[in-house]
Amino acid sequence: MTLLEALLVGLAGVGAGTINVVVGSGTLITFPALLAVGYSPVVANVSNSLGLVPGSVAGAIGYRRELSGQRARVNRLVPASVLGAITGAILLLALPDEAFRAIVPVFIVAAIVVIALQPRVSRWVMRHRPHGAEQARWLVVVVFATGIYGGYFGAAQGIILMAIMGVAIPDDLQRLNGLKNVLAGAVNLVAGLIFAAVADVAWGPVALIAVGSTLGGVLGARYGRRLSPAALRAVIVAVGLFAVVRLIV
Repeated sequence: MTLLEALLVGLAGVGAGTINVVVGSGTLITFPALLAVGYSPVVANVSNSLGLVPGSVAGAIGYRRELSGQRARVNRLVPASVLGAITGAILLLALPDEAFRAIVPVFIVAAIVVIALQPRVSRWVMRHRPHGAEQARWLVVVVFATGIYGGYFGAAQGIILMAIMGVAIPDDLQRLNGLKNVLAGAVNLVAGLIFAAVADVAWGPVALIAVGSTLGGVLGARYGRRLSPAALRAVIVAVGLFAVVRLIV
């Protein structure tokens, strides 16, 4: 990479780390950045998953106040996320590169739709939130399925988790956002460890994204709530569309 390309990847890491903590879908920032500097889609995806791990950790630490009292939820849901991440990572490594190239544009378009509709999703969640016990049985299954998606690609994984937990768990959404950061971080960590062991990894971009996403995770936990949701969605949608065009072309 040139110095300019390295700067682009590092800044993308900052943006992704910030967005992941606040909303989710930071992959739609870093993945297109790696495509733009010339990496193949699978190498870009693998390197992206590894690079975002420190940012997830920083975000979870930043939300430690909201995580207070949620140990039982973490203990119940993290294993489901981990098993899903293992399954998704194995699928990524087992399926041919052509399958990833064909599937990922569909995933990105779906993620863009989810992000664009996020205000409506949030309103729907608020209308359908439970007032009694948590819906634990089906929640574990759906978190497992989300982990598979996260291990394979993962764009908008955080938004999907928030929608699911917002309906299933009667608690403050900021507390659920802290739990979301833990679950998404566990998926990235487990998938990243598998990729580091057996996949083709671009370690330079991993390091740049790791540093950037850590800074972004700290910024997101501290200042992210002040950012305009509409501006965030506009940026993510624009970058996601770039990624779709880049993959197709």
